[in-house]
Amino acid sequence: MTLAEKILAAKVGRDVVRPGELLEVPVDWVLAHEITTPVAIRMLEERDMDRVWNPERVVAVPDHTVPAKDIASARLYQRLKAWVQKHGIKHWYDVGRGGIAHTVFEASGLPAPGEVVVSGDSHTPNAGALGMFATGVGSTDLAGAIYAGTFWLKVPETLRIDLVGELQPGVYAKDIILEVIRRIGDDGARSMAMEWGGPGMATLSMEERFTLTNMAVEAGGMTGIVAADDVTQAYLREKGTPEERWRIFEPDPDAHYAERIEVNLSELEPVVAFPNRPGNGHPISDARGIRIDQAYLGSCTNGRISDLRIAANILRGRRIADHVRMIVVPATQAIYKQALREGLIEVFVEAGATVSYPSCGACLGMHTGVLGPDDVCISSTNRNFTGRMGHPSAQIYLASPAVVAASAVAGEITDPREFLTETATQLSA
Repeated sequence: MTLAEKILAAKVGRDVVRPGELLEVPVDWVLAHEITTPVAIRMLEERDMDRVWNPERVVAVPDHTVPAKDIASARLYQRLKAWVQKHGIKHWYDVGRGGIAHTVFEASGLPAPGEVVVSGDSHTPNAGALGMFATGVGSTDLAGAIYAGTFWLKVPETLRIDLVGELQPGVYAKDIILEVIRRIGDDGARSMAMEWGGPGMATLSMEERFTLTNMAVEAGGMTGIVAADDVTQAYLREKGTPEERWRIFEPDPDAHYAERIEVNLSELEPVVAFPNRPGNGHPISDARGIRIDQAYLGSCTNGRISDLRIAANILRGRRIADHVRMIVVPATQAIYKQALREGLIEVFVEAGATVSYPSCGACLGMHTGVLGPDDVCISSTNRNFTGRMGHPSAQIYLASPAVVAASAVAGEITDPREFLTETATQLSA
């Protein structure tokens, strides 16, 4: 069996499950935010089913429009908070103590390998980097999981991605996932589990692995997943995840995969996804010279401390081009504090960037950086669909934090390797 099949089989008490089987799967965690969870709450209330199967297994993080940008978003926040208080939800990360839900959850010390998490958010596969089955569901399935602690799932086929070699300076995890989506297409992993492995995986940090699994849905995937290895276990110990809860699975050597591809990290170049699809990837040489209006560094894909360090090393001692506005959004409050301690925020401000509070923000065109007509943006986020970050005529180019920072300085899309210092080179390793 594949890694996903092994986890699901263990959860339903079976020796074997096969792709296409319909299972009622117990969940270990429900991740809730203020956009989709109120819909699930209303469904339950209207049916006189307003209960939470286990308040200690729900993690609630308002993140999309916080602090509230208008009265409607303030009401959504109030709705989630009232529900949290009514049911005694144990893990509540309020404004000023949380950030983007996926990034808060991954670093909370709560999730463990072999567990299952669902959320009404398509980037829930982010947590699959910890060796768990993590998937986004609609508000109806979310309501069911909140009420009963289970959800229905068709066992997915698995796409195996083997990484070999080692990333070269100036090339990052974002380039890997953009290259994979470029090769397989925006629906190349439709309803599949994307299982990452191979000898090159050992060279990637946990933060880099989260970037890979985070964007599974951009290839149509149900989840992204990485077997928990020494890197994972060191991360879990650092976060304080109790070892007695770990259930570490490996795919069988003869596991059946629907498809298998290999990516040689040593040969990979920086990749930029042109508008309006994440799968519209090009080598950065094709993008060179495209003038930009905005550079956006943030999101659950690339708003971690390592991303901020990479960008700061390019921006240190340099100025952002006069015609460019750069917005930096640390993914969580903890990352914001760490960036302050390391002097990264000062680097961004001195370079001419503005630093915003942790939230999903402009990634989905809600606030703090919404694009206007014909704006061109280089972004470390995960989607560049028409209208995703604002006006339908705006153009969004997806890339690594290094490309975002280098482009902000140059005023046009630029290869970050032209800016690498000795320190930056060390950080990329």
